[in-house]
Amino acid sequence: MSKPHPRYDRVLIKLSGEALQGDSPYGLSPKVLEEMTGEFREIHDLGVQTAVVIGGGNIFRGVKASTEGMNRAQADYMGMLATLINGLALQDALEKKEVPTRVMSALEIRHVAESYIRRRAMRHLEKGRVVIFAAGTGNPYFTTDTAAALRAAEIGAEIIMKATKVPGVYDRDPAGHPDAVLFDELTYLEVINRKLEVMDSTAVSMCMDNAIPLIVFNVTEKGNMVRAVMGEKIGTLIMDA
Repeated sequence: MSKPHPRYDRVLIKLSGEALQGDSPYGLSPKVLEEMTGEFREIHDLGVQTAVVIGGGNIFRGVKASTEGMNRAQADYMGMLATLINGLALQDALEKKEVPTRVMSALEIRHVAESYIRRRAMRHLEKGRVVIFAAGTGNPYFTTDTAAALRAAEIGAEIIMKATKVPGVYDRDPAGHPDAVLFDELTYLEVINRKLEVMDSTAVSMCMDNAIPLIVFNVTEKGNMVRAVMGEKIGTLIMDA
């Protein structure tokens, strides 16, 4: 009996920094890294070409710092460096599970990561390496959500899997509204028009312009990452009507 084939051959996983901190108020949780990389290993063993765009909110949030008086560009560069720290931690955890990995940075920091070059990234993916994209787009005023949409378009990812700490997209914040409704499916325009906090409008527009589906799911529930790759119905799917 042949084993089931994944629905997607090449995916981009948008992983928030907060997803790596576990129950701690900040920083990295070794336990979370261990559990998460186990799922990455399963995806890798299925033959899925996997890219990751990682955030840095568990260490430093540029937008928050700018609202408290720091220069926005300076704060965003600090946030980019935070994503690189997370990328190196994820790389270390993956390689302990014998998953070949490359960290590619949009900022040139050659001693710890490769500089991002699209063709080189594609080659790594073709060779079965997990590619971690760090430092966002390399430009201030752009979020890691926008970086995820940009990199997904550049590498030809079939879907963006946004790994969060909530089950999907709600009509309003479920933390303050117990009666909030979870959406199964949405269109890009519905996300933009309803001003739903899925991704920033630039990222959503880029996904829409390049017809890249987006699934938002709870990464803290064991097995969800693999379920998403297999095409099982979880979270909220966002795509054209």
